[in-house]
Amino acid sequence: MDALSDVLAAARLSAVAFLHAEFTAPWCIIAQVGEADCRPLGAVPPHIIAYHYVVDGSLRLELPGAPVLQLHAGDIVMLPRNDPHVLASAAHLRPQLVDNLIQPLGSSGLAELCYGGGGAATHLICGFLGCELPRSPLLETLPAVLHLPLYEDVAGVWVSQSFHLAAEEFAANRLGSTTVLNKLAELLFVEAVRRYLSELPAGQTGWLAGLRDPFVGRALALLHHHLALPWTTEGLAREVGLSRSAFAERFTRLVGQPPMHYLAHWRLQSAALRLRDGGQLLAQIAFDVGYESEAAFNRAFKREFGLPPATWRRQQAPH
Repeated sequence: MDALSDVLAAARLSAVAFLHAEFTAPWCIIAQVGEADCRPLGAVPPHIIAYHYVVDGSLRLELPGAPVLQLHAGDIVMLPRNDPHVLASAAHLRPQLVDNLIQPLGSSGLAELCYGGGGAATHLICGFLGCELPRSPLLETLPAVLHLPLYEDVAGVWVSQSFHLAAEEFAANRLGSTTVLNKLAELLFVEAVRRYLSELPAGQTGWLAGLRDPFVGRALALLHHHLALPWTTEGLAREVGLSRSAFAERFTRLVGQPPMHYLAHWRLQSAALRLRDGGQLLAQIAFDVGYESEAAFNRAFKREFGLPPATWRRQQAPH
């Protein structure tokens, strides 16, 4: 398994479509996935990736520090860190909070929102993907917004057509249509990440840039595939065919931290997932992620999460 697949698998993405919105121009709202929107999952996940699918019509998406996006029917936009953003029919409109206008779940299984001035209509399906990793190197390196105009390649056209068909089935109240939308949203996120990775400019840094580098990418794959091995920087450099100094400099420059720091961080993220699952002894978890003793694991985990692993696990247990 490559490092990207490993991180995506560890994220345990679970998608939820929660809102069907109809806007009529002029309109302008502030949007962000909130705690109430997470009820279908039973709890607020550690990370939320918001998304909007434009069923028909058009709109603007504005986010501080990012270019304004003009979206049209068939477009999908994802916000990997669930930053608050503005959706609008046109520029220079005052954004409004409309949470109090959202109607409870209807027969479709989605909440409903109708808002605006009565002009040209735009329909959206809004949802999110929950990520179970406490800290994800992937989400930390992605931009604030991922825009998917999905008609540029065969894979994109297939996913877009599938999502559009699922949206039509949802509109017709077909049984199971919401489940199909949720599964396709997970595929859409993977497609968005792969497309962003393929379009990274030369000289870019970050975890995904390291993944694309032949030496650092090989090292990341080794670390993720053989997490429990007693790795050293020298050993990794030898495996990828570089000197220790050249490898350490290259890895640190691209990924943003030295190889052994990255390994320690990923070991603890993996341990946190096992702790949340329950059932395994602490000593077994420590061994599985590469610690020689439970005591060493306890110290490292407390430094990372602020609590001993047993206490942290109890706090994560569902009430």
